[in-house]
Amino acid sequence: MTIGFVPQASSALTSPASRTLEPAEWTDVGVPLLASPREVVKDLHARHLPAPSTAVVAVYDPDGRIRASASFAGRGGIVDGWEHRNALLSHLRRVIPHDLRLRKPVRTAVLMVCREGSPGWTPEDGAWMWGLRDACTLHGLRCGSYVTLTAGGWQVIGENRAGRTPNSASWSRAKTDPPPLAANGRPHTLRHASAR
Repeated sequence: MTIGFVPQASSALTSPASRTLEPAEWTDVGVPLLASPREVVKDLHARHLPAPSTAVVAVYDPDGRIRASASFAGRGGIVDGWEHRNALLSHLRRVIPHDLRLRKPVRTAVLMVCREGSPGWTPEDGAWMWGLRDACTLHGLRCGSYVTLTAGGWQVIGENRAGRTPNSASWSRAKTDPPPLAANGRPHTLRHASAR
């Protein structure tokens, strides 16, 4: 008689390769379409000024208003969605309480990743998409769109909607703009709000 755990017959369920989504799988998730993707991207870009290797996660109310958002540095080259899911959950927990008590998710999370390279899908994007889907499930949110922001512009993966501005180089131009002046002539202190 043996006591212990029996190894699983298939390691595909736990392998890092299975924690990624292809674009076809992403469309099967049933992600709701953004009503105005250009406005969403512009708003998130203006709030967080993401540089390459930055992820921005935002939570929207059913009426389309942003409820909370957070930006953080993502580690490049990771193709395992587990790590991305953990990072997303950590930041979601900091900016908004979970909705696990609701019967159906009401709020929607959208993820925008600013990165180098082509605007099309990459295996790293697949890991981010898996992480977003899983983090939404664990936080009681609807899984929303996944947007890439590259030097060529932005693209909503799975929706074939894209634009040229803002892009991954836009942050450097915005950072060099002079700070706004207060009534006394001194510059305002710039703050990034993560929750509204």
